[in-house]
Amino acid sequence: MKIVAMIPARMGSSRFPGKPLAPILGRSMIEHVTRRTAMSKSLCGVYVATCDQEIADAVAGFGGTAIMTSDRHERASDRIAEAMAQVEADIVVMVQGDEPMVHPDMIDEAVAPMLADPSIRCVNLTAPIETEEEFLSPNSIKVVMDLNGDALYMSREPIPTRFKNDFARMPVFKQVCIMPFRREALTLFTRLSPTPLEITESIDMNRFLEHGVKVRMVPTRHASQAVDTPEDLERVARLMADDPLASLSGPKT
Repeated sequence: MKIVAMIPARMGSSRFPGKPLAPILGRSMIEHVTRRTAMSKSLCGVYVATCDQEIADAVAGFGGTAIMTSDRHERASDRIAEAMAQVEADIVVMVQGDEPMVHPDMIDEAVAPMLADPSIRCVNLTAPIETEEEFLSPNSIKVVMDLNGDALYMSREPIPTRFKNDFARMPVFKQVCIMPFRREALTLFTRLSPTPLEITESIDMNRFLEHGVKVRMVPTRHASQAVDTPEDLERVARLMADDPLASLSGPKT
C-alpha cells in the first residue's frame, strides 16, 4: 500500500495573503508543515500542490517537492486531486498547509482505519473543541457525527445547538485538517458536482456528505493549531517555541 501526503498551498488567501511563506521561528510555514509531515512512518512521499511559482521555488529551496496545479481550484481537495495524477499512490493524505503544528503521528492515526477496513474511503481527524471562543469562531469547522463515528454535517456555525445546553456540558468537536482519501475516492470527489452546502459553508467534505459518501471521523491524541490570521501566526510561534519537532529536518522528497 503506497501512501503519500499532499499539502495544498496558495498565496491568495482572503484572510491572510501570502500565508504559506509567513515565517515561524526562522522557517516558512509551508516548510514546517512539509518537514513535520515527512516524519510520519506511514508515508513514502510528501508533495506540495500549488498554483504559485513563488511557493514552488520556496519548497525547492528547502529540498521539498512541489507539483504545479491550476489556479482555478476553489477547493483544496480538487487541487490535490489534480496533483495526484503525477504520483503513484493508493492513499493520498491531504495535510492542510496552514497546520504548522501537525504531528507526524496524526497522519498515522488517520490512515490506520483505512488500512484495517477497505470499505472506508475517506477519513478526517477530529478533536474536542475546548473553548467557547473556538466554538463560535467561523474559522473552526464544527462537525456532528453519527453513532458509528461518520460525519453527519460540518459547519462554520456553532453546532450542535446551545439552545438547551451549557457549553461546558456539550459534546462539541471540530475537523482537524488531516484527510486521507483512497485514490478512487479523490477521483470521485472531482467528478461530483459542487453542492449547495459545500458552497455555503466553504467546506470540502460537505460535497461528499451531500452526495451520500461517508466520511469517517477519527479522534486524534495530538493538539494542533491552524493559522487563519496573523494573530494565529503569533500564537503558533509562541506554542512552537519549545516544540522539539520544530527544529528537526530531513523531509522525504
